[in-house]
Amino acid sequence: MSEKTYKGIPRKQIPWDPKIDYDKCTACGKCVEFCHTQAFKTETANGKKKTVVNPNRCIVFCRGCEDICPAGAISHPDEEETQKVIAKLKRA
Repeated sequence: MSEKTYKGIPRKQIPWDPKIDYDKCTACGKCVEFCHTQAFKTETANGKKKTVVNPNRCIVFCRGCEDICPAGAISHPDEEETQKVIAKLKRA
């Protein structure tokens, strides 16, 4: 299986994974259903459902899950800062 890249940079080096605010998240599963790259999954622990992030599956600069989350529990890193990281990685 080949490693995923973004503009020639290994995806795992780019800090663009969604963050979940668990104080807001209701584990409704809308993000799990929405994301075709499976950046989210639902786990059950102690009888309680919890949505978690699958690292490095999110498409760089995609924010669709933020719009689909009814609780507003999903956020992403700052785009400008991420662009700077990508530029630095390209120079390396």
